[in-house]
Amino acid sequence: MVAGPTDPARRNPIGTHVLVGPGLVKGALASAEELGCEAFQIFAGNPRGWAHSQGDPAQDRAFREATSERGLRVVVHAPYLVNLGSPTEDTYRRSVASVAHHLTRSAAIGAEGLVVHTGSYVDPTDSDRRFAQALRQVREGLLPVLDANPGDAPLLLLEPTAGQGRSLCAGVPDLAAYLDALDHHPKVGICLDTCHVFAAGAALDEPGGATAMLDELVEVAGPGRLRLVHANDSKDVRGSAKDRHERIGEGHLGSGAFVELFTHPATDGVPFILETPGSRGFDNSDIPVLRRLRDQARAAAR
Repeated sequence: MVAGPTDPARRNPIGTHVLVGPGLVKGALASAEELGCEAFQIFAGNPRGWAHSQGDPAQDRAFREATSERGLRVVVHAPYLVNLGSPTEDTYRRSVASVAHHLTRSAAIGAEGLVVHTGSYVDPTDSDRRFAQALRQVREGLLPVLDANPGDAPLLLLEPTAGQGRSLCAGVPDLAAYLDALDHHPKVGICLDTCHVFAAGAALDEPGGATAMLDELVEVAGPGRLRLVHANDSKDVRGSAKDRHERIGEGHLGSGAFVELFTHPATDGVPFILETPGSRGFDNSDIPVLRRLRDQARAAAR
């Protein structure tokens, strides 16, 4: 979805991750509306387990129709256990199955994408051989799943990590090899987590840093590949390789980076979803903060 600069809520809908609780409609949708979300993210099952939730067709349809009628954009986050680079066969096999299942669930509820962490090759020796094998696993596991997705199916949204452990993809430059492994598949998009990319070394805390990072992202991934921003400040300094989110403007990124992100052409049509401390609560202050920064970006673009 691409909209003009006169419609900031459509150019960059803002929201947060919400809990499903009593159900997709009574829980997730009700919470998103009470929080004033224009877009939101959910888990479509247990985020810390392998069991697959089959969902209820009637509830899926009600949720899909209600979000469509309200113009609310929805993404699903895959379980945290998914690691397509794992050297453990059982973990790898379950990860592939989980991605396939959650893409199906995303389609059933009308979500536009499934966020998946890019994973780790889990090798204490940090060997090039193990890294290459892990990328082969990504290719062999994901390409059949992506090829089976029809043209109108949700995108698989790759989320680079903060650089902790033996990350397969941490920061924008690492996306090149990962996307090459997937033949730059048309059903693959990018979810950019601002805390992660900052922890991996991007200079978002400097004027022009966010702009330079997005310029590089377009160069590496191609135009139109960025489809979601996880909007998070960072409790830790740049390059820390620590994934610890902070409220917007209260961490080491500061608020200027978000104004630059809202202004950049690469974010045209891209939702901004919060994962900050307290962002699921009804006293959430980050949604209004992001809206003010979006307004600043709009004013600067005039």
